[in-house]
Amino acid sequence: MTTATATASPGLETGAPRRGVVSKIVDRIGGGAVQVVMIVLGLFWLVPTLGLLVVSMRTTDVNNSEGWWTIFTKPAELTLANYRDLLASGFTASFWNTVLITVPTTVLVIGIAAMAAYAFAWMEFPGRDGAFLVVVGLLIVPIQIALIPVASFYGGIGIFGSIPGVVLFHTAFGLPFAIFLLRNFFVGIPSSLLEAARMDGAPEWKIFVSVVFPLGKPAIASLGIFQFLWVWNDMLIALVFADTDNQPMTKALQSQMRQFGSNVDILSSGAFLSLIIPLVLFFAFQRYFVQGMMAGSVK
Repeated sequence: MTTATATASPGLETGAPRRGVVSKIVDRIGGGAVQVVMIVLGLFWLVPTLGLLVVSMRTTDVNNSEGWWTIFTKPAELTLANYRDLLASGFTASFWNTVLITVPTTVLVIGIAAMAAYAFAWMEFPGRDGAFLVVVGLLIVPIQIALIPVASFYGGIGIFGSIPGVVLFHTAFGLPFAIFLLRNFFVGIPSSLLEAARMDGAPEWKIFVSVVFPLGKPAIASLGIFQFLWVWNDMLIALVFADTDNQPMTKALQSQMRQFGSNVDILSSGAFLSLIIPLVLFFAFQRYFVQGMMAGSVK
C-alpha cells in the first residue's frame, strides 16, 4: 500500500490567506517608507485647508492679486478684520443655531438607534423581522419626496421654521441608516456575554447599558461622526425648514454670498469657521472611528 504526498503550490497552502498586491508592495518597500508616504499624503490633504485659512485672513485686493502661498514671504498681510466683519454681520447666531441643531440630532439618533438596534439584534418580539425590513426599505427613500408633506405638517402644528422642526426632520431620516449600522454591529457581540448577564438576573435595559453599549463604542463613535458631519454641513433641510432667525451656518453663508458677491475673504472666513469644528471632532475621535470601520473584519 503506497501513500501519495500532495504538494501545494506556493501561495496556495491550505488555510493560508491569499495576499494582495498592496500587502506585497508594503513588504517590499518597508513600513517606514509607507508611513512617510502616508504623512506626505496627509499633509497634501491639509493644503486646501491651509489655503482657506490664509485667504480668510487677507483682504480682497491681496487675494485678487496674489496666490495664498505668497504669505510665507509676506506674513504682514494677515489680518483678523474679515472675521470681525463676519461676526458683526450676525454669523455668531448662525453658529449657535448650527450647534443647537447638530448636537441634539446626533444625540437623539445615537440614543434611539442604539436601543432599536439592540432590540432587533437580541430581543424576540412579534414582527421583528418585518419591522427590520421596513427599516432597511427606508434607507432608499429620498429626502426630497418628504419636503412638501413634512412642511405642510409642520405648518399645521406650528413648528415650521423652528430649530426643533429641523432637528426632528434630521433625526427621522438619520434613524434608518443608524439602526441598520448598529444592528449589524450588535449581532457580532458574543451571545455568551448576554446569556451570562441574563443568568445573573440582569434586566434587558441593564444588559444594554452595561454590556452592549460599552462594547459598541467604536461603531457608535463612527456613527456619531458621520451623523454630526451630515447635519453640520447640510443646506437643503436648512433652506426649507429654517427661517432667518434660526438659520444655520450653511444657510447664512449662502445669504452672505448673495450679499457680498465676489468677496472671497468674507466667504472664506465663514467657511473656515464652519470647517474647524468637524475637523477637530474627527481628529479627537479618530481612534474610535478607525476601530468602528475595522470592526467585524477580524474575528
